[in-house]
Amino acid sequence: MRHVQGRAEARQFLAAAAEAFERLGASGWIERARAELRATGVVPRASLLNLASLTWQERRIADLAAGGLTNKEIGKRMHLSPRTVSSHLYRIFPKLGITTRAALRDALSRTEDLSEV
Repeated sequence: MRHVQGRAEARQFLAAAAEAFERLGASGWIERARAELRATGVVPRASLLNLASLTWQERRIADLAAGGLTNKEIGKRMHLSPRTVSSHLYRIFPKLGITTRAALRDALSRTEDLSEV
């Protein structure tokens, strides 16, 4: 559909498909739908289901990292070593389907927008 009818037309169907695949837990299809969404220009976001898979400590670290704090600053606030914070982020990124702190900030802000609706 993206190739025939254009990016904008495909977005709504791809977003619906990605959400359905997330509910079903079909990881291979989730990644395929997300890749197609990225090809249409949509920035990936964390789903509410992905956020639910984070532990309370991972969520707190994700929130602080998204707020711009360094690993060292997060460690001081949470009484953890910077390496432990890094280890948590290493596990958080794949759970949310992201690879950078900027994507973490964007993913968490988009998810908050969805939960308010």
